[in-house]
Amino acid sequence: MSARLPLVLRQLGRPPRPPGPPRRLREPCRAASGSGSQSGGQEGLSGQQRPQDGPAWSSQGPGSPAPPARDSIAREVIQNSKEVLHLLQEKNPAFKPVLAIIQAGDENLMQEINQNLAEEAGLNITHVCLPPDSSEDEIIDEILKMNEDTRVHGLALQISEDLFSSKVLNALNPEKDVDGVTDVNLGKLVRGDAHECFVSPVARAVIELLEKSGASLDGKKILVVGAHGSLDAALQCLFQRRGSMTMNSQWKTPQLQSKLHEADIVILGSPKPEEIPLTWIQPGTTVLNCFHDLLSGKLSCSSPRAHLNGLIAEDNLGLLAAALRIQNMVSSGRRWLREQQHRRWRLHSLKLQPLSPVPSDIEISRAQTPKAVDILAKEIGLLADEIEIYGKSKAKVRLSLLERLKDQADGKYVLVAGITPTPLGEGKSTVTIGLVQALTAHLNVNSFACLRQPSQGPTFGVKGGAAGGGYAQVIPMEEFNLHLTGDIHAITAANNLLAAAIDTRILHENTQTDKALYNRLVPLVNGVREFSEIQLARLKKLGINKTDPSMLTEEEMSKFARLNIDPTTITWQRVLDTNDRFLRKITIGQASTEKGYSRQAQFDIAVASEIMAVLALTDSLKDMKERLGRMVVASDKNGQPVTAEDLGVTGALTVLMKDAIKPNLMQTLEGTPVFVHAGPFANIAHGNSSVLADKIALKLVGEEGFVVTEAGFGADIGMEKFFNIKCRASGLVPNVVVLVATVRALKMHGGGPSVTAGVPLKKEYTEENIQLVADGCCNLQKQIQIAQLFGVPVVVALNVFKTDTRAEIDLVCELAKRAGAFDAVPCHHWSVGGKGSVDLARAVREAANKRSRFRFLYDIQLPIVEKIRAIAQSVYGAKDIELSPEAQSKIDRYTQQGFGNLPICMAKTHLSLSHQPERKGVPRDFILPISDVRASIGAGFIYPLVGTDGEENNMEGFGLLLGLV
Repeated sequence: MSARLPLVLRQLGRPPRPPGPPRRLREPCRAASGSGSQSGGQEGLSGQQRPQDGPAWSSQGPGSPAPPARDSIAREVIQNSKEVLHLLQEKNPAFKPVLAIIQAGDENLMQEINQNLAEEAGLNITHVCLPPDSSEDEIIDEILKMNEDTRVHGLALQISEDLFSSKVLNALNPEKDVDGVTDVNLGKLVRGDAHECFVSPVARAVIELLEKSGASLDGKKILVVGAHGSLDAALQCLFQRRGSMTMNSQWKTPQLQSKLHEADIVILGSPKPEEIPLTWIQPGTTVLNCFHDLLSGKLSCSSPRAHLNGLIAEDNLGLLAAALRIQNMVSSGRRWLREQQHRRWRLHSLKLQPLSPVPSDIEISRAQTPKAVDILAKEIGLLADEIEIYGKSKAKVRLSLLERLKDQADGKYVLVAGITPTPLGEGKSTVTIGLVQALTAHLNVNSFACLRQPSQGPTFGVKGGAAGGGYAQVIPMEEFNLHLTGDIHAITAANNLLAAAIDTRILHENTQTDKALYNRLVPLVNGVREFSEIQLARLKKLGINKTDPSMLTEEEMSKFARLNIDPTTITWQRVLDTNDRFLRKITIGQASTEKGYSRQAQFDIAVASEIMAVLALTDSLKDMKERLGRMVVASDKNGQPVTAEDLGVTGALTVLMKDAIKPNLMQTLEGTPVFVHAGPFANIAHGNSSVLADKIALKLVGEEGFVVTEAGFGADIGMEKFFNIKCRASGLVPNVVVLVATVRALKMHGGGPSVTAGVPLKKEYTEENIQLVADGCCNLQKQIQIAQLFGVPVVVALNVFKTDTRAEIDLVCELAKRAGAFDAVPCHHWSVGGKGSVDLARAVREAANKRSRFRFLYDIQLPIVEKIRAIAQSVYGAKDIELSPEAQSKIDRYTQQGFGNLPICMAKTHLSLSHQPERKGVPRDFILPISDVRASIGAGFIYPLVGTDGEENNMEGFGLLLGLV
């Protein structure tokens, strides 16, 4: 027997046929009835005539009707598959199922049959040819690739017997296993769930041929000889379902003769080296012959009809099995399409048992056992090959899902923003989590929360973690707040690689000649110099249209080799994900090996890196690479921007970020899904979670579902940036704004005493004070008006604290509605979980049904100054802006460099609508000072510094006590 056999023939143990011309479906043919001989004769059951050369049927006896030709059965299956596929494609024109066949060896017969049948049915086939000596691991590697390829809907193997191990079989994705050989599919078949699994085409062909031949199966004794593994299991199961008594035997069993003698139907599943005498088989027995030369004896053409009830040859079975495989393929495609369609998740919510008084956040988190993340992923429609699991409770989601669900309608898009907060924060994260818990766990609506990943700096500082609080949390909170899947560490590594490249380039340019620099940048390799792809891009940027390194002039070599970075213009800093005040100003390059090159520098917190903003705004790996390359790190001595692309590190940065680009999947206390991805600063960046997380979530929830995300700081900062920056980058349009308010913050805006983190609240905040609340609602009204500038309906969520009174709560809700809010709802999610936000969830669902009239605040083509003025006057309420000479100079430079058409990201205090944090309520008639203007070109925005001396502080310091998790 050859080393490699086609799948069907290998399962049946048939010796391979020599390669021949491609075989196509033959026209239907029928055997003659009665006792007349067939054309050309047939020399017994071991004769030389091949079944495809003529009818392969011995009649049931004189006067019996001729059964249908086997080709007609296969054609009927193919025609049915073709019609079903046509109906599917009418509704889904781009859909075309693909069958992948992995072959190790040279046998092409089965491949040709599959190809011909697939073409007739309207399917595609992809054929993976491996060397005959491929190892088990090599086969499995190819299987895993096909498993992960969303274009492939079915997978079959054409490999040798010795490679057909349980390990190889069960590497197949059961949902693509169209041959029904995995343990999962066999187990479902045995359990009686045939409609939920793939059944072996070979076993189905055996049943089909027997039934079409007129053989009754009910109550019959059926002997299966020589079959083993998945085929044997499938045959026995299918026969038993039809009321047959099934016997199994191998060739060397001593009782073979007696079993053959008592069987009504014999299935011969593998070849026997020696011939079987016909006398072992009772007259009238139906035999399914799976290969040639099985029975012995020089018999006349009439003898088989006299002796046997029917003889069904292996070619008939092989062709029909191939047709049934195609039918399984169409079924697989239909299942796949059904999975793409919107459906309500079959999500198992986790029960809450709220306690009073409410325990600490960490106690609540640890008291709830999260479901395994792979179970959560399956519940929300993710495929097994679309997630990368990190431990038990978190996983990354691959971007390939966007391609799979590209035709799926998006869900409703909800932004959670807030009024101008106290230093303690007003609970946007808890409102976000409480809202999705209410939607999914209590109203049975698909919903996703999309949150920012917190930095370890604030987590160990005064602010603490960002996983929510009380009974509205993401769990486990330690996993959420610390490390997660390492995205921030990847950003740190990429950022600091770029910082090192900047200073290294300056050092080498200071100490080497043009020729030496050029030789190091374009070295001889095996006697040949070649420009890399990134170097060719730099040549194009310089206007040098040459591709041969030897053809550059000395002047061109100098322009290519020297960036001439001006050290005083370097804006790229090193970063660390820890609050360390002593790294705010440092001196680098003090070792003697740096040859006198030193300069003042600083460390920023890691999430202040532009790479974090790039991650949050990108929509693909390709887009991220381009954005990373565009990042401006300094200017040269002629005032021109120097980018990461100029330094040649774009590819390295992309490789470091290749996993960080995938959103992180976690869950709430009630088992509803959460994406945690990206966490850019809300001052020098836009302060929103990632575009990719939102886009994937919108596909997963379906048209009737909800994606709830949040914006940092108050609506005047986070919401404005969400609309003008993030929505421009994503192309997504929000349906509803949820504006979070607290009685505490409103009292502060109404003239209450100052609120300081770590200091107990004054009695004005713990006792009823209607007047302070009424006076402070001016800030709430202003934030509602800001949201209305963008044409989006507003629902006010009043985050209720235990010290709030009914009169205060009713007053806030009434004044919010008068100010134009669609609704205003008190929320109690902190104390009871999603149940406490059901009213908010209902209000959001109703508001989302209103027609959105979303619009941007300004035209992106306006001059930079006019865009700044539009935000200052329309959003903050300023009378006008005032530019410092430095700010005006930077605006002129960015405009000259071609960056004038970028959106604006105002870096302003979040504690006031103005630039002065002590001014609460709604300040009026103030001039907004712009001290400096900077740019994040890779992320894609200009950020003015408002009301400062022009110095950023992007590295916080710790207090006396570190936060404990």
